[in-house]
Amino acid sequence: MRYLDERSNYERTGRIDSPSTHNIERLMDAIANPQHAYRSIHVTGTNGKGSTAQITTKLLMAHGLRVGTYSSPHMERINDRICINGEPIGDQEFGLLIGAVADLEVIAGVRPSFFEIMTAAMFRWFADEAVDVAVVEVGMLGRWDATNVINSDVAVITNIALDHTEYAGPTLKHIAVEKAGIIKPSSTLVLGETDEILREIFLSQVAHAQISRGEDFDCDENRLAVGGRLITVRTPRTTYEDVLVPLHGHHQGDNASLAICAVEAFFNSALDREILDYAMTTVVMPGRFEVLDHRPLVIVDGAHNPAGATVCAEVFFNDFHTLGRRILVTGALRSRDPEVLLTALRASEFDVVITCTPPSPRGLPANEMAEVARRIGCREVHVADSVETACDLALKLAQSDDAVLVAGSLYIVSAARPHLRRTVTN
Repeated sequence: MRYLDERSNYERTGRIDSPSTHNIERLMDAIANPQHAYRSIHVTGTNGKGSTAQITTKLLMAHGLRVGTYSSPHMERINDRICINGEPIGDQEFGLLIGAVADLEVIAGVRPSFFEIMTAAMFRWFADEAVDVAVVEVGMLGRWDATNVINSDVAVITNIALDHTEYAGPTLKHIAVEKAGIIKPSSTLVLGETDEILREIFLSQVAHAQISRGEDFDCDENRLAVGGRLITVRTPRTTYEDVLVPLHGHHQGDNASLAICAVEAFFNSALDREILDYAMTTVVMPGRFEVLDHRPLVIVDGAHNPAGATVCAEVFFNDFHTLGRRILVTGALRSRDPEVLLTALRASEFDVVITCTPPSPRGLPANEMAEVARRIGCREVHVADSVETACDLALKLAQSDDAVLVAGSLYIVSAARPHLRRTVTN
C-alpha cells in the first residue's frame, strides 16, 4: 500500500500525467501479455458500468464459468476491485502481485500510475488463476484507459453523459469518441446509448457485430416490484418476460438488459430461463441505491455526477413514498459543480440537508457545500465535521417514518456504508 500511495493516482489528485496506454503496454509485454490468456467482456459508459458488470458476472457464473471481475473505485477495501467468482483477492496474493509489478518497472522502463499497477496485477492474477472470462470495467473513458489492452469478445457501452470533460470535453461527441476506443474488430458491440448522433459514432466503428438498444434489443417493460424491478427484455434471439431484477431504479432494468445481451453475445445463443432467473437472485450492488434499514429508511447511493444524481433522485422520490421527513447527507469533490450536483439530487426538496467533506484530498469543504445548499433554497442545513458524524446526526434527527439518503460522492458512500452498517439494524 505504501508503494501504491507513492504513485500518481487520479482518484486522489484528479490529475492524469499523460493519457496513454504506453505504460500498461510495456508492463504487459514484460509479463507475456496475460490479458490474452482468457476471453473478456469490456464495459464502459458514464453511468451504469458497475451494475452492468456485476449482473454480467452473475450471469456468467450461473453458467458454471470461472469469472474474473475488475471494477473501480472500491467501496470499502482495495481488494474488492479484483474478484474471482465474486470473492475479492486475498491480502497475501494482492501483496505478492503488487510486488511483482514493482519488480517489473526497471525491466519495462516505465513508472506506472496507481491504476496501471492495479490493472497489471489484475490481468496477471486472472491468468494465474485460469479464469474462463474476465469482465473488465473501464476506469475512465476508454481509448487510453489502462484496461484497453484487451481484445474483448464483447464491448458494452452503457450510456453517454457529461463527465471527465477535462480530458474528453467539452461535448458529448468528444466523450463518445473516447469511449468508442474500446471497440475492437473482434468485438461484438452492445450499445445502450440511444441518442442518434452519438450512436453513429459507435456504430461507425468496425466491429465483429453490433447490437443496439431500440433496434436489436430493449427493455420493453420495466415495472416497480417488491425489492426491485420486473422487466421484459427483447433480444436478437428471444424475449424474456417478467425477469425480477433485485435492484432499485428504472435504470437497473436497462442495465440488466445490457448484461443479458452481452452474455447472449458472448455465448452466441439465448440464455436458459432457469439459469437467468437463478443468476438474478444472486445480484447485489453495494452502494448502488442500497437499502440498509427500513425504520427509518436508510439508503446509500454512489451517484457522483449530475446524470447519476438525477437518476438517484428520481428513484428516491418516485419509488419510495416516505410518510415522514426526508434527510440528505451529501458532499462532493472539488471537481464537481456543487450547485449542479445538489440541483440534480433535488436537495431543496429534502427537509434536512447535512453536508460533510469527502475523505479525499479533493474533497469540497462541507461549509462551502452548505452555502450552496442554502443558496438554492434548502430549508434546514447542517455542517458535520466528518462523514460518520453526518450519518450519526441524520439518524439522531430521523424518526421511524423518515428517510435518510446518503449520496453525492463515492468517497462519502465508501465511508458512510460501513459506519451505517455497524449502526443500524436491518
